[in-house]
Amino acid sequence: MHGGTHADWLRDSCLVIIPALNEEATIADVVRNVRRQGFSRIRVIDNGSGDATASRARAAGAEVLTEPHCGYGQACRRGLSSIPRGVAWILFCDADGSDDLNDVDVMIEAAEHGADLVLGNRFTTKAGRQAMTRVQRFGNRLVSKLIEYGWGFRFADFGPLRLIRRQALDDINMRERGFGWNVVMQIRAIEAGLRIAEVPVRYRPRQGGKSKISGNVLAAVCAGFGILQAVARLYFAPRRSPIAGETAAATGKVRM
Repeated sequence: MHGGTHADWLRDSCLVIIPALNEEATIADVVRNVRRQGFSRIRVIDNGSGDATASRARAAGAEVLTEPHCGYGQACRRGLSSIPRGVAWILFCDADGSDDLNDVDVMIEAAEHGADLVLGNRFTTKAGRQAMTRVQRFGNRLVSKLIEYGWGFRFADFGPLRLIRRQALDDINMRERGFGWNVVMQIRAIEAGLRIAEVPVRYRPRQGGKSKISGNVLAAVCAGFGILQAVARLYFAPRRSPIAGETAAATGKVRM
């Protein structure tokens, strides 16, 4: 049973966005797992799939939107179009079943303690670290160091599982269209002075289908280059002054 009236309200006012590309093997289970967590507003963004991703997501109870232009950020942006009235929070998760959605409870708890942006940290468990490729682990460390150098803030992870207040998402004006979406969101959150929490989450290998990046050297290089390019673009862009507020990461608690 999900605890707390406010936690139930947060679930009721949350839109879950799941970008998907050729994930027919996993998408139905992911949608059903999201529904088991108490969420009813679920959007799957079919990013040009050539399989049964869309029909299986719809059959499992999700609203399905189509985004023909490839790109993780492009799919996320499509998911944010025409947001229904009453939505106050947005939850992003992967379509491959790698996120353990039972960890949403601790994310909601962080939001109840005042966080505007709650990030899942996959590095807190040995299984989570092992589920990531060496390229993923190296990329996380590199980007974390670059952001610490450029913005003075240390992130542990840049994974897909994240919960953000809708007003905060509007404030940071996300325009990224590629794999830099998560990193750009976190940098813009720093610049906007959002209250940030990183909480431990469990992570596992994808539960079916084939990764579009892992095992594909060219795709991994292109994705990595796109992320570094996004970081560089923000580093050299004019900075906006933070709003009043404190940020805290790594502990999962927000200092108010």
